[in-house]
Amino acid sequence: MGMIVALQHTTSYQYDRLISLGPQVVRLKPAPHCRTPVHSYSLKITPNKHFLNWQQDPFGNYLARAVFPEKVKQLHVEVGLTAEIRVFNPFDFFLEDSAKHFPFSYDTALKAELTPYLEIKEAGPLLKKFVNSIKINREAPSIDFLIDINQRLEKELSYLIRMEPGVQTCEQTLSLKSGSCRDMAWLLCQVLRHLGLATRFCSGYLIQLIADVKSLDGPSGTTEDFTDLHAWTEVFLPGAGWVGFDPTSGLLTGEGHLPLCCTPNPSSAAPISGALDPCEATMEHHMKVTRIHEDPRITKPYSEQQWRAIDQLGRQIDQDLMNQDVRLTMGGEPTFVSIDDRESSEWQLEALGPQKKALSQTLFKRLQGIYGKHGLVHHGQGKWYPGEILPRWSMNCYWRKDGQAMWQDASLMSGEAADKAQTHKDALRFASHWPSTWPCPQRGFCLHMKTHLTTFGRKASFPSKGIF
Repeated sequence: MGMIVALQHTTSYQYDRLISLGPQVVRLKPAPHCRTPVHSYSLKITPNKHFLNWQQDPFGNYLARAVFPEKVKQLHVEVGLTAEIRVFNPFDFFLEDSAKHFPFSYDTALKAELTPYLEIKEAGPLLKKFVNSIKINREAPSIDFLIDINQRLEKELSYLIRMEPGVQTCEQTLSLKSGSCRDMAWLLCQVLRHLGLATRFCSGYLIQLIADVKSLDGPSGTTEDFTDLHAWTEVFLPGAGWVGFDPTSGLLTGEGHLPLCCTPNPSSAAPISGALDPCEATMEHHMKVTRIHEDPRITKPYSEQQWRAIDQLGRQIDQDLMNQDVRLTMGGEPTFVSIDDRESSEWQLEALGPQKKALSQTLFKRLQGIYGKHGLVHHGQGKWYPGEILPRWSMNCYWRKDGQAMWQDASLMSGEAADKAQTHKDALRFASHWPSTWPCPQRGFCLHMKTHLTTFGRKASFPSKGIF
């Protein structure tokens, strides 16, 4: 199970007097082909005195048809649903061999069934110019061709929230170089129909949730959980069926796109439509999405409340250990992989590799600069895992908790890239010439020693018991 969210959508119309309403058609129920699982749905219409019939239009969309026998002064429509936001792959399909590369043609029977979705409604000069500017590479996959057009519209047009009813013509959108989501969706519909592709206009809900982790190489998305009515385009591809393209974002539709009504023309996909007496009317529109269940996941294993409880318990344990004079050391062992090359053998099976070694050294230096700037550095053999012929290579840094430096001049550390002529014999010769006044037996020497020999006489700076 993924994340369960509750969506609330209310639309209210206030009239300046009692009026007669014709049948009102509400198209606010997720369509049969919605890939996002909808666990529950409710529709409430007031005034309560009305007749409600659920129907399906010629295109399979769900319609709620409300008939009001008496005059009304207001109309209130409230939709509530719970949906499971679970990531899916929008490219999870196999095209027919005949449709893998563009241009392709629908077979005769299929083309007849798709007739309403192939009808060209607009053919203005700006639209024709845009269509003629599209370069067709017969060797490129059809899906890549469609993605390029979708992304081109996203880059060349500015998205705006337009409160006026209806949809702009393609000429208006291209001349203004801007439009609402429905304007851009209708433009993409017509562009692709000029290229011989069947398209339909899709009205639906868009749910956007805050990302657990900010993106490293692109926009991180919304800064708050958000939902709204949205519009996009669906293209019929043999073998895949209807595939959604959102020219507002330049992406294929995903788990946050919940289609409500898909039709050949925008006029048939309005969320609410119907006749009424002439009057002055005001409309209020509210939408809200709320998380009601979240499974632990890699990017967010705990809720904020759980984190606080864990932190509080940790502080309590630390205090108990201090009170009982229990001295412990603890080490973590996180595993890192390269974000740029996760599949190469050095990040899968091999113990070492050129990129792994370079990135490890970079990470080591960064951590050393934070925690052990004047610590003692040692590169050598580390853990020996069962089944491996040699121990793992280990980069270690040791420092004193009291802040006293263990090594002053980092340039005196040879590093792995330096001349490797020195051996243990050189170290032994160095130790044998050690001043006799030094109160330490030779068996206590190791290969890495501190410089500035005169400072070794300062016994006050000797590490005391428990200092490491």
